[in-house]
Amino acid sequence: MKYQPVIGLEIHTELKTRSKMFCSCKNDPDEKRPNFNVCPICMAHPGTLPVMNKEAIRKVIKTGLALGCRIPEESKFDRKNYFYPDLPKGYQISQYDMPFCKDGYLEIPIIKKNTASENSQFPIPNFQSNLKSKAPKTKKIRIRRVHLEEDTGRLIHPEKADYSLVDFNRAGVPLMELVTEPDISSGREARKFAEDLKLILKYLGVSDADMEKGQLRVEVNISLQRKSQVPNPKSQKNSKSQNQNSKLGTKVEIKNLNSFRAVEDAIEYEIERQSQILDKKGKIVQETRGWNGERGETFSQREKEEAHDYRYFPEPDLPTIFLAPEYVREIKSEITELPNQKRKRMAEEYGLDEKSAEVFVDNKDLSEYFEKVASELREWAGVEKGVGLKDKEFKKVAKIASNYLVTDVQGMVGGSFVENNFKITPENFAEFIVLVKGGKITSKTAKEILVEMAKTGIDPSHIVEEKGLAQVTDEGEIEEIIKEVIAKNPKPAGDYRSGKQNALQFLAGKVMAATRGRAKPEIVQKLLKKILR
Repeated sequence: MKYQPVIGLEIHTELKTRSKMFCSCKNDPDEKRPNFNVCPICMAHPGTLPVMNKEAIRKVIKTGLALGCRIPEESKFDRKNYFYPDLPKGYQISQYDMPFCKDGYLEIPIIKKNTASENSQFPIPNFQSNLKSKAPKTKKIRIRRVHLEEDTGRLIHPEKADYSLVDFNRAGVPLMELVTEPDISSGREARKFAEDLKLILKYLGVSDADMEKGQLRVEVNISLQRKSQVPNPKSQKNSKSQNQNSKLGTKVEIKNLNSFRAVEDAIEYEIERQSQILDKKGKIVQETRGWNGERGETFSQREKEEAHDYRYFPEPDLPTIFLAPEYVREIKSEITELPNQKRKRMAEEYGLDEKSAEVFVDNKDLSEYFEKVASELREWAGVEKGVGLKDKEFKKVAKIASNYLVTDVQGMVGGSFVENNFKITPENFAEFIVLVKGGKITSKTAKEILVEMAKTGIDPSHIVEEKGLAQVTDEGEIEEIIKEVIAKNPKPAGDYRSGKQNALQFLAGKVMAATRGRAKPEIVQKLLKKILR
């Protein structure tokens, strides 16, 4: 490609608060009755005054701190003036030059190009590292600002109608906007940034970030720069000459991106669209474009407004906010383990591969359940972290537990694990893993036992005993069954003796079926070869 994409994101997130940003109306994204959660303040009736939501401010600062932002001691709100039917005041209370958070960053794993998994319902990133590497290589995406504003209402366009309706339930909901620097260079990077940010927001408890409900909305700013004009970071030229040589392209904004897939696809489409225009010596128009997911293409909406068109000025009805350092430190102390920290710990403490760790990072309930199971397994093994070979042995059983949770259990619950709805206790699951690891049950019967445990909540040992599912390891017993199988299947036995190796697997399958999957496979193979010599 002759062009280098230059991409920045604007991500709006509805905050999880009881009330709206400047009034006491309920903040309820599930409210179906139109214009129900409204009052004179959020409807901008004459003479009403806004009052700041302290919890919303706290959540924005908490997000900024988690993203390594600088928190200025002084901040204020501004009026952003523009007219749109879903904006009750005719202006929006937002922040302009003095936001709550500045100069942060988010590190995302570098992703291999042209690899599978993007079509998965639960995509797992493909990192450039492997199990032997210490940590995935990362790319730092700088965050210019995180600020707070009020959300607008919602326009509804009835099908085949020549009018639109306005629902103001959402008007005035606390809305956090995050703006990145143009450090992103592909649709996949943009998608990964948005996915990781959503995880962080959920870990912090600041938002449910449900894109289907409009709680997380992504807008993309994208331009193309000729690669010949991209400055070489290793060059010894001064910054002034670099700036002269690095001419940025015309910026286009893409709105209406309501899924991570849409973010990635819209960017890749726009890169191709702009590339074709530039190849033909055409000119990119600075505009706002929408995304049509059914047609897989962007479309022009309107010419892009510049910042000065909004006529920002300080909000006269709200005072300047001064943040004491001890207040900021108090918020920072509430931040617990974040996704990137968890990825690293999962690998170090449990020896998990990156794909398994990513499943647990994405699913907090499943992760907490796994750690309870691991705690039981550690106690069973009599292992404490950092005791050499025993610690390696613990990681082996932890990996077995991880595999069953990520594959079998996730399959049972359709990918949505909720511990309160899962009948198998962590203690019983750990006991199940012990039976598997100790060879008490075969992998085939293990699946049957797990299904029964999920249905009944009964402990695995009881199920094994009641249903007679213990693994058969007695060679005499297995030998008798093998002889019966050979007697009933003389042709495959003869085929094996004449050199057809596949016949052995057929006979082994018959033996396993005769023992209901309870015979130890290694013993079956050994005895079959011995008897058929």
